[in-house]
Amino acid sequence: MELLRPDWPCCFCPFLQFRQEKPWLSRGIKKSIMAEFTRTIVSRLRQYVGDRRNSKRQRVRLSLSLSLVSATKGLNGARRINWMDGHTQDLSPNGLALVVPRITLGEHHLVGENRGLNLKLQLPGGPVELQATPVRYERLDEDQSETGYLIALKIVKMTDADRARYSAYLATLRENKPVSPN
Repeated sequence: MELLRPDWPCCFCPFLQFRQEKPWLSRGIKKSIMAEFTRTIVSRLRQYVGDRRNSKRQRVRLSLSLSLVSATKGLNGARRINWMDGHTQDLSPNGLALVVPRITLGEHHLVGENRGLNLKLQLPGGPVELQATPVRYERLDEDQSETGYLIALKIVKMTDADRARYSAYLATLRENKPVSPN
């Protein structure tokens, strides 16, 4: 069965329009466009159906820096670590959502399969470091207050001391005692 019939208007689904107008697109680009379309649909459904996450999220904006877990080695054998700055949108005990200006760091995609990220999160009492894996991402619309990419992450590794400080900070947020990040 053909996904896009010739008699369907292209306005029905503009993401599928490339099948008619650009047959020269590679299969990888087509998959990328469809993956972006799927993420957009899921995001929109979450807005209308409701958010069914298990952990309660606390909306807070904190500065952060992130890098890839598996930094590549340079010619001299030393690790070359690229960092990107961003900020959080919300926090929960098991994950966080952050906003970054780009979805790539160097030549690496931040949300690739089996991708791990190192984060240095600037809490009011000092920084905490953690490792997280991306769960999903979406491009922020240009009509929103900020641009870039929203990435949802699951926390997979954190030292006990950093976990205690992170949990204590979340407790202060739940008690509606906002703590200034400065």
